[in-house]
Amino acid sequence: MKYAVSVSIGSSSRNKKVEIKFKDETILIERIGLDGDVKKAKRMFEELDGQVDAFGMGGLDLYLRLEGREYPLRAALKLIENVKQSPVVDGRGLKHTLERRLFELAAPALNGTPKFQQAFIPLSIDRIGLATGICEITEKVIFGDLMVALGVPLPVYGLKNFKRVARVMLPFVSHFPISMLYYGSDGAEKEPKYQKYWEESDLIAGDFLFMRKYMPESIAGKTIITNTTTAQNLLLLKERGARRVITSTPRYDGRSFGTNMMEAALTAYADLGRPLTDAELNTIIDDLDIRPEVHLFD
Repeated sequence: MKYAVSVSIGSSSRNKKVEIKFKDETILIERIGLDGDVKKAKRMFEELDGQVDAFGMGGLDLYLRLEGREYPLRAALKLIENVKQSPVVDGRGLKHTLERRLFELAAPALNGTPKFQQAFIPLSIDRIGLATGICEITEKVIFGDLMVALGVPLPVYGLKNFKRVARVMLPFVSHFPISMLYYGSDGAEKEPKYQKYWEESDLIAGDFLFMRKYMPESIAGKTIITNTTTAQNLLLLKERGARRVITSTPRYDGRSFGTNMMEAALTAYADLGRPLTDAELNTIIDDLDIRPEVHLFD
């Protein structure tokens, strides 16, 4: 049996351990949240190094990728500076493979490729693969990164404009402290904000915790693309009127794990002792027939 662990600085209330099967190989996957305790996370990475087949980094990215270039997030990399044996992944590989191909892979469950009039992506700087796929099937896409992440009330329209903003911002983001990179994972809701973009859009996409932060009481008729959802999270989306929810990773025992956890599981399965390339991930995705999961509520 292989063992993959996601060490997250997020909430321990979302912890989960489950055995999954990839063909004849059993993988024990475990998400361990440390409630924002950065020192404890660093210590856990060091203590488990060599005892697990792969690590996931939860709650933080190690690098942000834009047009082939990777920008290091130095504060996050400090957490794994002493990890020497077990490979560490942050999910960006799956964000540029599985999420980039989401509509292709989900097409059978959706009876084809859907089309949307407008999409609102509250935060997309770490999900440009998904954003690219959305732009291909949506008339108008609004990026909320400046609003949701930085509190600057400026929407960005279209992928081309977003990439321009990202190219300017990413060299500075590389030096952000963890307090600016970590957004928490308790799912706490704030007062609804940016309602205009929610109301006008028929597609809302992105990390569930960022999405829930400013979610309005009604999301009637909307398609939601998200991840890291519990059964309670799905129930909330259904109660607020979502038409359908697509989780970019499969659900196991009622839970869709983060891309970092799933990428760690695939890394453990491949047993190469290193992170997988995008090409290798795409091959494994096809070989194991890994697909997004579609929940229809109407």
